[in-house]
Amino acid sequence: MGALPKTSELLPGTLDLLILRALLPGPMHGYGIASRLKQVSDDVLQVGESSLYPALQRLLLNGWVKAEWGTSENNRRARYYKLTASGRKQLATERENFSRMIGAIQKVLDMA
Repeated sequence: MGALPKTSELLPGTLDLLILRALLPGPMHGYGIASRLKQVSDDVLQVGESSLYPALQRLLLNGWVKAEWGTSENNRRARYYKLTASGRKQLATERENFSRMIGAIQKVLDMA
């Protein structure tokens, strides 16, 4: 088995897609997002702070998420991110684009 992919090895835009999808069920803080992605991917996707927080900032600037301060499970102050209506639309668009890209890559891998 090869080395685990780093977030820098993800296809461009994939991290935004993954974050938006992680936030679909409800608000989460940054550590929670990273932990959820790691857990659901069976430890394959390990998103570091140096990738996660710039991506969250980009999503905030685009209006796809909003943030507010709250208290985490261990009574610490944490910034919680929530998907906006615009973010839900963007998630649908990103999923469609990603599926098209994966389909194209699969065709190349399957060529005779």
